[in-house]
Amino acid sequence: MPHKRELIEPTPGDKRYVRRDDQGRFKEVEDVGRSLSQDRKREAKHESKKGQGDRGDRKH
Repeated sequence: MPHKRELIEPTPGDKRYVRRDDQGRFKEVEDVGRSLSQDRKREAKHESKKGQGDRGDRKH
């Protein structure tokens, strides 16, 4: 199962979703604003589990 994505803020006002590998290094990095805007533009075909919001739809 993929690791959960976590929200980090490396500098004030710069929030990012990251997913880490088994050694704790960043595997995927997504800007929050871009991630949320792309979520609004597309309808996913699958419902995702908690912490996996970028992998499908979430109930609101």
